[in-house]
Amino acid sequence: MKTQHIPQFLDETKSLACIHCGLCLGSCPTYLETGDENNSPRGRIYLMRALQQGRLDAGNALVRHIDLCLGCRACEAVCPSGVEYGHLLEHTREHIEKNFRRSAFQMLLRRVLIEKVFPFPRRMKLALLPARIVRALRAEKLLPKYMRDALALAPENPSDIELPEFSPAFGPARGRVALVSGCVMSALFGKTNAATVRLLNRGGWDVVIPRGQVCCGALYAHGGRLELARESARRNIELFERQDAVAIIINAAGCGSTLKDYGSLLSGDPSWNQRAGQFAAKVKDLTEWLVPEDFQISTTGRQAGSATLVDTATPSSGGRASMPTHQGVSAASRSVKITYHDACHLAHAQRITKAPRDLVKAVAGDNFIELPESDVCCGSAGTFNLTEPEMAERLQTRKIQNILRTGAQVVVTSNPGCLLQIQAGLCQAGRPIEVLHIADFLDQAQAPGEHAPRSA
Repeated sequence: MKTQHIPQFLDETKSLACIHCGLCLGSCPTYLETGDENNSPRGRIYLMRALQQGRLDAGNALVRHIDLCLGCRACEAVCPSGVEYGHLLEHTREHIEKNFRRSAFQMLLRRVLIEKVFPFPRRMKLALLPARIVRALRAEKLLPKYMRDALALAPENPSDIELPEFSPAFGPARGRVALVSGCVMSALFGKTNAATVRLLNRGGWDVVIPRGQVCCGALYAHGGRLELARESARRNIELFERQDAVAIIINAAGCGSTLKDYGSLLSGDPSWNQRAGQFAAKVKDLTEWLVPEDFQISTTGRQAGSATLVDTATPSSGGRASMPTHQGVSAASRSVKITYHDACHLAHAQRITKAPRDLVKAVAGDNFIELPESDVCCGSAGTFNLTEPEMAERLQTRKIQNILRTGAQVVVTSNPGCLLQIQAGLCQAGRPIEVLHIADFLDQAQAPGEHAPRSA
């Protein structure tokens, strides 16, 4: 029996909430792939408790099982006891990062690339320059497999549009919302952020994108670097408090789950806990804020080559965005089969599955096809596809096979990591299936000819 003192890192009450019923097994991607109990949520909780109690060391075997966890939190969505597995995982990873010596390669990957590059859009854009050079020289085949796979995740044409700090509503303003621009989103998906602003502007919302916002902290928290995540949270809370916004909108599922968790993240800081809770209460995923009826076409529009929006100017939408009915919906979006992939941190961490589907179905109509295992992780999981490429590839293959079974020509999702992971998998499979962020999908359907948001 180990006798050394181990600092308390695990909430014993939360860990004991697991009753070992096994309902989580069928939802856990790594258990589905390996059949290994140690790679299941209840198995990992057992390992966490053994580590806390000193019955096991933070050695290679234990750390391997914890590292293989995607952090997708699918287990939480089916757990009858309400086990807060995500929190247990993050605190265990924090303990591991303080006490386990990783290889030089893993340290370079985690401490430099993931922590010093990804959370900073300008650094990320610079880091992508070698990838663009390799592609221009068509030298991908000269790289080792790991680097080829990583290169495949980089978008062909990243967009880093500089959006105005303030974009006024189209017509009378109903209120003011603030947009979290995101690290990856602002560096690689600037056009998607622009589409998000247009959707909100058409709904009558003034949009402010505060200058000086930093990483939401998700990359830090998921990697067990909780103090760095708390520092990010404090900076964002202070910044967004000054914006006088009725809601804080986010269009990246992984970021959204962390932003909504600021209250828990700062629960041990009395001077910030209340402010963090107030901030988190304002955070809304884009799909929560938009109204599906604003994208529906009329019965006559379904039959004709040009579709029109149903008049939905009713007060029932409350504070959510309701679009003017003069915009046209692209008929092209109704001539192809469309499916939807659930981003883990939207479906499981935030429990949002109906809202994005309703929006996609409003545009796709009868051409919407449900994706088998739509809520099983695609293997992206933040930076999991870089730190654990073999398991990520297995899950990517599983996802691509399910997409191909639908016969869909367009896949819609709500997270940048999922989008890149699925795009890379489809490219490798040689299938020309389009993958779109839901903001781009809705923007193209509603007003395909518009460009960037206007400044005041």
